[in-house]
Amino acid sequence: MLRIAVPNKGQLSGPAAAMLHEAGYRQRKEPKELVLVDPENEVEFFYLRPRDIAIYVGSGRLDIGITGRDLLLDSAANAEEILQLGFARSTFRYATVPGSVQDVKEFGGLTIATSYPEVVKRHLADNSVEASVVRLDGAVETAIQLGVAQVIADVVETGTSLRNAGLEVIGEPILESEAVVIRRTGTSEPDSKALQFLRRLQGVLVARRYVMMDYDIRVEQVEKAIAVTPGLESPTVSPLHHEGWVAVRAMVPSRDAQRIMDELYDLGARAILTTGIHACRL
Repeated sequence: MLRIAVPNKGQLSGPAAAMLHEAGYRQRKEPKELVLVDPENEVEFFYLRPRDIAIYVGSGRLDIGITGRDLLLDSAANAEEILQLGFARSTFRYATVPGSVQDVKEFGGLTIATSYPEVVKRHLADNSVEASVVRLDGAVETAIQLGVAQVIADVVETGTSLRNAGLEVIGEPILESEAVVIRRTGTSEPDSKALQFLRRLQGVLVARRYVMMDYDIRVEQVEKAIAVTPGLESPTVSPLHHEGWVAVRAMVPSRDAQRIMDELYDLGARAILTTGIHACRL
């Protein structure tokens, strides 16, 4: 039975559970459930602190896990990412008092406060900078005001909380993070159940990015229409009862659907409609 670690709380938890549900797996109904067995799919889910998941997977006690790239790297666990999931995106950056240091190269001898010490230490080493790193759990914005550090490193979304604390973002991003699927480093090729799990998640990702588009168009305009909706392999074209017309069906990126509908309408297409895709295999 495949043993999978799933985040039990935080911004990773809800989207991870939703994706697993879309992929056809049972999910817990009560937040207090720590273990759930899905016998039909031969999977056992373990609901753990997101920060601990890489440790369990890296130790080999669990086969696969869903966590954040930032948490994976900060854990220093013997685990590696194998699939990007596209949610819980965040940017990890340095911040300090305006008018002080402006770049990581100027951090020599300073103290940096962060909730992700291993990520910061790795970034400093990559830039050949020697600085002290202090780990703080939770918000780190007040660390400079309280004299704990001269620089902080934290997740930055809009930067509003940093500006409210009198700080400014400096330098280039340390890390771009998102939810990822991980496994133990050096693991042999995934078995059939692990491959099935990954294919299902990949199918959800594709289904979320595409819609199915159907439309009717005159035969003489088919080639131009197909250039607009080439599909993944090629579109399906079927003759209609009304002579001189055909029906076309193709997958198109959902973000471009409205623009594509406009172009098709200008070519003379009619009865244009889109349908959501709930599952997909490529």
